[in-house]
Amino acid sequence: MSDQEVLFEVKGAVGHIILNRPKALNALTLPMVRLIGPQMDKWAGDMAVKAVVISGAGDRAFCAGGDVAEIYRRKMVGDISLGRDFFREEYIVNRAIFRFPKPWIALLDGITMGGGVGLSVHGRFRIVTEKFLFAMPETGIGLFPDVGGGHFLPRLPGQLGMYLALTGQRLKAADGLYCGVATHFVSSDRILALQQALETMSGEGDGAVEAVLEKFTADAGAATLPPHRTMIDHHFGRDTVDSIVSSLAKDSSEWAQKTAGALARLSPTSMKITFKQIRDGGSMSFEDIMTMEYRMSQGCMNGHDFYEGVRAVLIDKDNAPKWQPATLAEVGEDIVARHFAPVSNDLFFK
Repeated sequence: MSDQEVLFEVKGAVGHIILNRPKALNALTLPMVRLIGPQMDKWAGDMAVKAVVISGAGDRAFCAGGDVAEIYRRKMVGDISLGRDFFREEYIVNRAIFRFPKPWIALLDGITMGGGVGLSVHGRFRIVTEKFLFAMPETGIGLFPDVGGGHFLPRLPGQLGMYLALTGQRLKAADGLYCGVATHFVSSDRILALQQALETMSGEGDGAVEAVLEKFTADAGAATLPPHRTMIDHHFGRDTVDSIVSSLAKDSSEWAQKTAGALARLSPTSMKITFKQIRDGGSMSFEDIMTMEYRMSQGCMNGHDFYEGVRAVLIDKDNAPKWQPATLAEVGEDIVARHFAPVSNDLFFK
Protein backbone atom coordinates (compact mmCIF):
# COMPACT_ATOMS: atom_id res chain seq x y z
CA MET A 1 0.00 0.00 0.00
CA SER A 2 1.09 3.59 -0.61
CA ASP A 3 3.14 5.39 2.03
CA GLN A 4 0.67 8.29 1.95
CA GLU A 5 -0.96 8.81 5.35
CA VAL A 6 -4.46 8.93 3.91
CA LEU A 7 -5.70 7.45 0.64
CA PHE A 8 -8.62 8.45 -1.55
CA GLU A 9 -10.28 6.39 -4.25
CA VAL A 10 -13.61 6.32 -6.05
CA LYS A 11 -15.03 2.89 -6.81
CA GLY A 12 -18.44 2.83 -8.42
CA ALA A 13 -20.84 4.88 -6.31
CA VAL A 14 -18.50 5.23 -3.35
CA GLY A 15 -15.70 7.60 -2.44
CA HIS A 16 -13.27 5.78 -0.15
CA ILE A 17 -11.13 7.40 2.54
CA ILE A 18 -8.51 5.04 3.99
CA LEU A 19 -6.52 6.14 7.04
CA ASN A 20 -3.10 4.71 6.24
CA ARG A 21 -0.88 4.66 9.31
CA PRO A 22 -1.41 1.05 10.42
CA LYS A 23 1.79 0.86 12.49
CA ALA A 24 0.55 3.88 14.48
CA LEU A 25 -2.98 2.44 14.71
CA ASN A 26 -4.00 5.04 12.10
CA ALA A 27 -3.60 7.88 14.60
CA LEU A 28 -4.76 11.12 13.04
CA THR A 29 -2.19 13.78 12.12
CA LEU A 30 -2.60 17.38 10.99
CA PRO A 31 -1.48 16.57 7.42
CA MET A 32 -4.20 13.89 7.26
CA VAL A 33 -6.82 16.36 8.45
CA ARG A 34 -5.67 18.83 5.80
CA LEU A 35 -6.18 16.23 3.08
CA ILE A 36 -9.55 14.90 4.25
CA GLY A 37 -11.37 18.25 4.39
CA PRO A 38 -10.79 19.34 0.77
CA GLN A 39 -11.57 15.84 -0.52
CA MET A 40 -14.89 15.91 1.32
CA ASP A 41 -15.73 19.24 -0.34
CA LYS A 42 -14.93 17.77 -3.74
CA TRP A 43 -17.06 14.67 -3.26
CA ALA A 44 -19.95 16.62 -1.78
CA GLY A 45 -20.38 18.28 -5.19
CA ASP A 46 -19.65 15.20 -7.31
CA MET A 47 -22.91 13.67 -8.52
CA ALA A 48 -21.18 10.35 -9.29
CA VAL A 49 -20.26 9.85 -5.62
CA LYS A 50 -23.37 8.67 -3.78
CA ALA A 51 -21.74 7.90 -0.43
CA VAL A 52 -18.42 8.10 1.37
CA VAL A 53 -16.87 5.14 3.18
CA ILE A 54 -14.07 5.79 5.68
CA SER A 55 -11.94 2.93 6.99
CA GLY A 56 -8.53 2.21 8.51
CA ALA A 57 -5.62 0.29 6.99
CA GLY A 58 -4.33 -2.83 8.69
CA ASP A 59 -6.21 -5.29 10.87
CA ARG A 60 -6.01 -3.62 14.29
CA ALA A 61 -7.56 -0.18 14.24
CA PHE A 62 -9.89 2.21 12.51
CA CYS A 63 -8.20 5.13 14.26
CA ALA A 64 -6.84 5.06 17.79
CA GLY A 65 -7.04 8.85 18.22
CA GLY A 66 -5.24 12.04 17.40
CA ASP A 67 -1.46 12.11 17.45
CA VAL A 68 -1.24 13.93 20.78
CA ALA A 69 2.24 12.55 21.42
CA GLU A 70 3.50 14.73 18.58
CA ILE A 71 1.83 17.78 20.15
CA TYR A 72 3.74 16.96 23.35
CA ARG A 73 7.07 16.55 21.53
CA ARG A 74 6.66 19.84 19.70
CA LYS A 75 5.75 21.67 22.91
CA MET A 76 8.87 20.32 24.61
CA VAL A 77 11.02 22.12 22.01
CA GLY A 78 9.02 25.34 22.33
CA ASP A 79 6.65 24.93 19.38
CA ILE A 80 3.01 25.43 20.43
CA SER A 81 1.62 25.78 16.90
CA LEU A 82 0.53 22.14 16.54
CA GLY A 83 -1.57 22.29 19.70
CA ARG A 84 -3.26 25.34 18.25
CA ASP A 85 -3.74 24.23 14.65
CA PHE A 86 -4.46 20.52 15.02
CA PHE A 87 -7.55 20.87 17.20
CA ARG A 88 -8.94 23.77 15.19
CA GLU A 89 -8.64 22.05 11.83
CA GLU A 90 -9.73 18.66 13.19
CA TYR A 91 -12.91 20.20 14.59
CA ILE A 92 -13.67 21.84 11.24
CA VAL A 93 -13.57 18.38 9.65
CA ASN A 94 -15.76 16.97 12.45
CA ARG A 95 -18.33 19.61 11.68
CA ALA A 96 -18.10 18.91 7.95
CA ILE A 97 -18.88 15.24 8.65
CA PHE A 98 -21.87 16.22 10.80
CA ARG A 99 -23.22 18.39 7.96
CA PHE A 100 -22.11 16.15 5.06
CA PRO A 101 -24.93 15.98 2.47
CA LYS A 102 -24.42 12.33 1.53
CA PRO A 103 -24.30 9.09 3.53
CA TRP A 104 -21.13 8.90 5.63
CA ILE A 105 -20.28 5.26 6.36
CA ALA A 106 -17.56 4.46 8.89
CA LEU A 107 -16.20 0.91 8.96
CA LEU A 108 -15.00 0.48 12.54
CA ASP A 109 -13.12 -2.80 12.24
CA GLY A 110 -10.86 -2.36 15.26
CA ILE A 111 -9.79 0.25 17.82
CA THR A 112 -11.82 3.46 17.58
CA MET A 113 -10.87 6.11 20.12
CA GLY A 114 -10.62 9.89 20.44
CA GLY A 115 -10.01 11.40 17.02
CA GLY A 116 -11.25 8.21 15.38
CA VAL A 117 -14.60 8.69 17.09
CA GLY A 118 -14.75 12.20 15.65
CA LEU A 119 -14.29 10.82 12.13
CA SER A 120 -17.12 8.34 12.54
CA VAL A 121 -19.76 9.05 15.14
CA HIS A 122 -21.13 12.20 13.47
CA GLY A 123 -21.95 10.32 10.27
CA ARG A 124 -25.17 8.40 9.66
CA PHE A 125 -23.70 4.88 9.61
CA ARG A 126 -21.20 3.40 12.08
CA ILE A 127 -20.54 -0.22 11.18
CA VAL A 128 -18.75 -2.23 13.88
CA THR A 129 -17.22 -5.70 13.82
CA GLU A 130 -16.12 -8.18 16.48
CA LYS A 131 -12.78 -6.32 16.58
CA PHE A 132 -14.38 -2.98 17.51
CA LEU A 133 -13.09 -1.32 20.69
CA PHE A 134 -14.39 2.15 21.57
CA ALA A 135 -13.31 4.63 24.21
CA MET A 136 -13.04 8.33 24.86
CA PRO A 137 -10.15 8.08 27.36
CA GLU A 138 -9.14 11.73 27.39
CA THR A 139 -9.67 12.38 31.11
CA GLY A 140 -6.74 10.02 31.64
CA ILE A 141 -4.37 12.30 29.72
CA GLY A 142 -5.50 15.65 31.07
CA LEU A 143 -7.82 16.41 28.17
CA PHE A 144 -11.60 15.93 27.68
CA PRO A 145 -13.76 13.90 25.25
CA ASP A 146 -13.49 16.33 22.37
CA VAL A 147 -14.13 15.97 18.58
CA GLY A 148 -17.81 16.67 19.26
CA GLY A 149 -18.11 14.59 22.40
CA GLY A 150 -20.13 17.45 23.84
CA HIS A 151 -22.75 16.69 21.19
CA PHE A 152 -23.07 12.92 20.92
CA LEU A 153 -22.37 11.91 24.52
CA PRO A 154 -25.20 13.91 26.20
CA ARG A 155 -27.58 12.47 23.59
CA LEU A 156 -26.93 8.84 24.52
CA PRO A 157 -29.60 7.15 26.67
CA GLY A 158 -29.81 8.14 30.32
CA GLN A 159 -26.46 8.97 31.88
CA LEU A 160 -24.40 6.71 29.63
CA GLY A 161 -22.74 9.71 28.01
CA MET A 162 -21.57 11.19 31.32
CA TYR A 163 -20.36 7.75 32.42
CA LEU A 164 -18.35 7.19 29.24
CA ALA A 165 -17.03 10.76 29.23
CA LEU A 166 -15.72 10.74 32.78
CA THR A 167 -14.47 7.17 33.06
CA GLY A 168 -13.15 6.54 29.54
CA GLN A 169 -14.79 3.10 29.78
CA ARG A 170 -14.09 0.82 26.82
CA LEU A 171 -16.94 -0.68 24.82
CA LYS A 172 -17.03 -3.62 22.47
CA ALA A 173 -19.50 -4.08 19.62
CA ALA A 174 -22.62 -5.11 21.52
CA ASP A 175 -22.28 -2.25 24.00
CA GLY A 176 -21.52 0.19 21.20
CA LEU A 177 -24.83 -0.76 19.61
CA TYR A 178 -26.64 -0.61 22.94
CA CYS A 179 -25.41 2.94 23.59
CA GLY A 180 -26.04 4.15 20.05
CA VAL A 181 -22.37 4.80 19.30
CA ALA A 182 -22.66 2.11 16.60
CA THR A 183 -25.55 1.56 14.20
CA HIS A 184 -24.89 -1.86 12.63
CA PHE A 185 -22.84 -5.01 13.28
CA VAL A 186 -21.15 -6.81 10.39
CA SER A 187 -18.59 -9.56 10.87
CA SER A 188 -15.06 -8.61 9.89
CA ASP A 189 -14.85 -11.25 7.18
CA ARG A 190 -17.80 -9.66 5.35
CA ILE A 191 -16.52 -6.07 5.31
CA LEU A 192 -14.94 -6.36 1.87
CA ALA A 193 -18.13 -7.80 0.39
CA LEU A 194 -20.11 -5.00 2.05
CA GLN A 195 -17.89 -2.39 0.45
CA GLN A 196 -18.34 -4.00 -2.95
CA ALA A 197 -22.11 -4.06 -2.51
CA LEU A 198 -22.13 -0.37 -1.60
CA GLU A 199 -20.04 0.43 -4.66
CA THR A 200 -22.63 -1.16 -6.92
CA MET A 201 -25.81 0.07 -5.21
CA SER A 202 -28.30 1.52 -7.65
CA GLY A 203 -30.08 4.02 -5.43
CA GLU A 204 -28.81 6.89 -3.35
CA GLY A 205 -29.32 8.39 0.05
CA ASP A 206 -29.69 6.72 3.43
CA GLY A 207 -32.39 4.37 2.20
CA ALA A 208 -30.14 2.84 -0.44
CA VAL A 209 -27.39 2.27 2.11
CA GLU A 210 -29.83 0.74 4.58
CA ALA A 211 -31.03 -1.69 1.92
CA VAL A 212 -27.48 -2.89 1.38
CA LEU A 213 -26.71 -3.13 5.09
CA GLU A 214 -29.79 -5.28 5.75
CA LYS A 215 -28.11 -8.06 3.77
CA PHE A 216 -24.96 -7.99 5.90
CA THR A 217 -25.93 -7.16 9.46
CA ALA A 218 -25.67 -9.86 12.12
CA ASP A 219 -26.19 -10.30 15.86
CA ALA A 220 -23.39 -8.78 17.94
CA GLY A 221 -24.28 -10.78 21.02
CA ALA A 222 -25.31 -9.60 24.48
CA ALA A 223 -24.32 -6.19 25.80
CA THR A 224 -22.66 -5.94 29.22
CA LEU A 225 -23.96 -2.51 30.20
CA PRO A 226 -27.71 -3.18 30.76
CA PRO A 227 -27.24 -4.82 34.18
CA HIS A 228 -25.44 -1.67 35.34
CA ARG A 229 -27.78 0.91 33.79
CA THR A 230 -29.70 1.62 36.98
CA MET A 231 -26.46 2.31 38.87
CA ILE A 232 -25.00 4.37 36.01
CA ASP A 233 -28.07 6.56 35.81
CA HIS A 234 -28.27 6.88 39.60
CA HIS A 235 -24.66 7.82 40.25
CA PHE A 236 -23.80 9.78 37.11
CA GLY A 237 -26.95 11.88 37.14
CA ARG A 238 -25.67 13.96 40.05
CA ASP A 239 -25.19 17.73 39.95
CA THR A 240 -21.40 17.82 40.34
CA VAL A 241 -18.38 15.59 39.83
CA ASP A 242 -17.78 15.66 43.57
CA SER A 243 -21.27 14.31 44.23
CA ILE A 244 -20.79 11.58 41.63
CA VAL A 245 -17.60 10.46 43.36
CA SER A 246 -19.25 10.68 46.79
CA SER A 247 -22.25 8.70 45.62
CA LEU A 248 -20.05 5.92 44.23
CA ALA A 249 -17.98 5.82 47.41
CA LYS A 250 -21.11 5.19 49.49
CA ASP A 251 -22.15 2.28 47.27
CA SER A 252 -20.51 -0.93 48.47
CA SER A 253 -21.17 -2.86 45.26
CA GLU A 254 -18.17 -4.19 43.37
CA TRP A 255 -19.10 -2.19 40.26
CA ALA A 256 -19.36 1.11 42.17
CA GLN A 257 -16.09 0.59 44.03
CA LYS A 258 -14.27 -0.32 40.83
CA THR A 259 -15.70 2.75 39.08
CA ALA A 260 -14.75 5.02 41.98
CA GLY A 261 -11.22 3.65 41.88
CA ALA A 262 -10.99 4.35 38.15
CA LEU A 263 -12.10 7.96 38.61
CA ALA A 264 -9.54 8.49 41.38
CA ARG A 265 -6.72 7.97 38.86
CA LEU A 266 -7.91 10.60 36.40
CA SER A 267 -7.13 14.31 36.08
CA PRO A 268 -9.36 16.23 38.51
CA THR A 269 -9.31 19.26 36.21
CA SER A 270 -10.28 17.14 33.22
CA MET A 271 -13.17 15.59 35.09
CA LYS A 272 -14.57 18.96 36.11
CA ILE A 273 -14.36 20.56 32.68
CA THR A 274 -15.75 17.39 31.10
CA PHE A 275 -18.72 17.45 33.45
CA LYS A 276 -19.57 21.00 32.36
CA GLN A 277 -19.00 20.14 28.69
CA ILE A 278 -21.44 17.21 28.81
CA ARG A 279 -24.09 18.98 30.86
CA ASP A 280 -24.00 22.16 28.75
CA GLY A 281 -23.65 20.37 25.42
CA GLY A 282 -27.00 18.64 25.74
CA SER A 283 -28.82 21.88 24.88
CA MET A 284 -26.33 23.44 22.43
CA SER A 285 -26.04 23.33 18.64
CA PHE A 286 -23.25 21.29 17.09
CA GLU A 287 -21.46 24.41 15.92
CA ASP A 288 -21.61 26.08 19.32
CA ILE A 289 -20.29 22.89 20.90
CA MET A 290 -17.30 22.86 18.57
CA THR A 291 -16.56 26.48 19.46
CA MET A 292 -16.77 25.52 23.15
CA GLU A 293 -14.51 22.51 22.67
CA TYR A 294 -11.89 24.52 20.81
CA ARG A 295 -11.73 26.93 23.73
CA MET A 296 -11.44 23.97 26.08
CA SER A 297 -8.64 22.47 24.01
CA GLN A 298 -6.65 25.66 24.18
CA GLY A 299 -7.22 25.86 27.92
CA CYS A 300 -5.70 22.40 28.17
CA MET A 301 -2.80 23.36 25.88
CA ASN A 302 -2.04 26.26 28.21
CA GLY A 303 -2.24 24.14 31.35
CA HIS A 304 -0.26 21.40 33.07
CA ASP A 305 -2.28 18.20 33.08
CA PHE A 306 -2.39 17.52 29.33
CA TYR A 307 1.38 17.42 28.94
CA GLU A 308 1.80 15.47 32.17
CA GLY A 309 -0.87 12.98 31.13
CA VAL A 310 0.63 12.42 27.68
CA ARG A 311 4.05 12.03 29.26
CA ALA A 312 2.84 9.44 31.75
CA VAL A 313 0.67 7.40 29.37
CA LEU A 314 2.32 7.76 25.95
CA ILE A 315 5.90 8.99 26.34
CA ASP A 316 7.50 7.59 29.50
CA LYS A 317 4.63 5.11 29.97
CA ASP A 318 5.06 5.03 33.74
CA ASN A 319 1.28 5.54 34.16
CA ALA A 320 1.97 7.71 37.19
CA PRO A 321 0.87 11.24 36.29
CA LYS A 322 1.22 13.99 38.88
CA TRP A 323 -1.88 16.09 38.39
CA GLN A 324 -1.97 19.78 39.29
CA PRO A 325 -4.27 20.43 41.11
CA ALA A 326 -4.14 16.95 42.61
CA THR A 327 -7.67 16.76 44.02
CA LEU A 328 -11.19 17.69 42.92
CA ALA A 329 -11.53 20.01 45.92
CA GLU A 330 -8.61 22.09 44.63
CA VAL A 331 -10.15 22.60 41.18
CA GLY A 332 -12.04 25.81 41.74
CA GLU A 333 -14.61 27.48 39.53
CA ASP A 334 -11.96 29.87 38.25
CA ILE A 335 -9.91 26.99 36.85
CA VAL A 336 -12.96 25.50 35.16
CA ALA A 337 -14.06 28.87 33.75
CA ARG A 338 -10.63 29.48 32.23
CA HIS A 339 -11.17 26.50 29.91
CA PHE A 340 -14.38 27.99 28.51
CA ALA A 341 -13.14 31.54 27.92
CA PRO A 342 -12.81 32.93 24.37
CA VAL A 343 -9.38 32.60 22.77
CA SER A 344 -7.50 34.79 20.31
CA ASN A 345 -8.07 32.50 17.30
CA ASP A 346 -11.59 31.45 18.27
CA LEU A 347 -13.42 28.90 16.12
CA PHE A 348 -16.74 30.12 14.72
CA PHE A 349 -19.04 28.68 12.05
CA LYS A 350 -21.40 30.64 9.86
